[in-house]
Amino acid sequence: MRGIHNNIGDIRRKVFAAVAKMAYDGNYSKLRELPFDILPGEDATYRDSIFVERAIVSERVRLACGLPLRSIDDYAPTDSGLEASVVAEKYYNPPLVNIIKFACNACPEKRVIVTDMCQGCLAHPCVEVCPKGAVSIVKGHSVIDQDKCIKCGKCVDACEYNAIIKQERPCSKSCGMNAIGSDDHGRATIDYDKCVSCGMCMANCPFGAIADKSQILQVCTSIRKGDKLMAIIAPAFVGQFGPDLTPERLPAAMKALGFADVKEVAIGADLCTIDEAQDFLDKVPGELPFMATSCCPAWSVMVKKLFPDLRDTISMALTPMVLTARMVKRKYPDHKVCFIGPCAAKKLEAMRRSIRSDVDFVLTYEELAGMFDAKQVDFASLEESPKFGKGTAAGRGYAVSGGVAGAVVDLIKKDYPDREVKITSAQGLADCRKIMTLAKAGKYNGYLLEGMACPGGCVGGAGTLSAWSKAATAVGKYKNEADKKVADETEYADYLELLLELEDDD
Repeated sequence: MRGIHNNIGDIRRKVFAAVAKMAYDGNYSKLRELPFDILPGEDATYRDSIFVERAIVSERVRLACGLPLRSIDDYAPTDSGLEASVVAEKYYNPPLVNIIKFACNACPEKRVIVTDMCQGCLAHPCVEVCPKGAVSIVKGHSVIDQDKCIKCGKCVDACEYNAIIKQERPCSKSCGMNAIGSDDHGRATIDYDKCVSCGMCMANCPFGAIADKSQILQVCTSIRKGDKLMAIIAPAFVGQFGPDLTPERLPAAMKALGFADVKEVAIGADLCTIDEAQDFLDKVPGELPFMATSCCPAWSVMVKKLFPDLRDTISMALTPMVLTARMVKRKYPDHKVCFIGPCAAKKLEAMRRSIRSDVDFVLTYEELAGMFDAKQVDFASLEESPKFGKGTAAGRGYAVSGGVAGAVVDLIKKDYPDREVKITSAQGLADCRKIMTLAKAGKYNGYLLEGMACPGGCVGGAGTLSAWSKAATAVGKYKNEADKKVADETEYADYLELLLELEDDD
């Protein structure tokens, strides 16, 4: 639903803006009032009851503050536990992705049904192809016995009128890890042993019942305290905030929020490319049959969960987020670092103990938009800074599916023009699982495998605002505008060895 203006997006953005404004003002006692500010009046707008609407918003407010959901059957005020969250050093406490139970519609998990488009045709191919005899003709129309149906979809494919459909819960359908189930009331549940926090269930729930925790309260609190915060922003930002927020205006926009400055994570992507290319040359095929890219945390965690015997095939290269953060911390040791990107799973990555000293905060573009709303930033009036973007075309291209592997191959080809590097890429965890299954069977020996958990790559992340196809076009234009094309042309290449030494010190 990204790129489509809808009520869920409106509510989420209002919540982020309200929490950000509260934190900027330092008026934390206002937390209990926020649901009434966001949804004023007596009449319901989105659901049957204004009380239910406010109850759901109250839970959204809590998650936006980094607080856990409250149990339905236990009393606790909206601001319960807030004191522990009003700090600038709070990390995410699992679970990151949460289901607000009384917002869930308890959609059927999966079923095949006959619609009123059934024509009662004489051929009735639906009956003929069903392997379990679940389809029959009753009073001239097809009927499916749900007790016999195995949801194979053969009747769906056979119907010339498209009168039979396979209906699946949107959150479950979007989950490539099969982590969505149901509780005793039919409401969605998440199996956290399977979940990799990609956020696709959150992005695809049409009832807005799924939400992730945020650090927007902690970021704004840190700024209000006077901390120096350096924003590092992923290259998928282009086009996410409308045509008026150009790359040249981004530094002024971030300073209007209270950040000291902003750096482009594309420079970290360039360093990641250099490291990953060398990793591939050193290990494939001598030490490893193939190598998989490392930059998407949901993809790498998926491999470790489902293919533990292949975990070593994930490149050891640090991600662009970590490399950029380390560079900032070395150059500006008195600054905190806030990564801003399209990805819910980056929040999971930043929770790792080895990374906490590098990345202090993680926000999504959606959360950043809430901060812009809180400060009422007028993009069109901002001054331009033409020297902002220093990433190469290769680094900027990381935002789109195929960009990571493409950057690595281009660099290898530059230094070793006769070296053949075969690549394959997948977008969405379901397809990622398929290529790893084939790789395990030996189908991709010698290959570089790129996995992206989201459709289209990072541009389709759960924390984006724009439709991924439109965002990919914007990133492509931004990539083509880069003065330098190949990763090793970056002016920061000399930093890589130093930053890797820091890894050894962890």
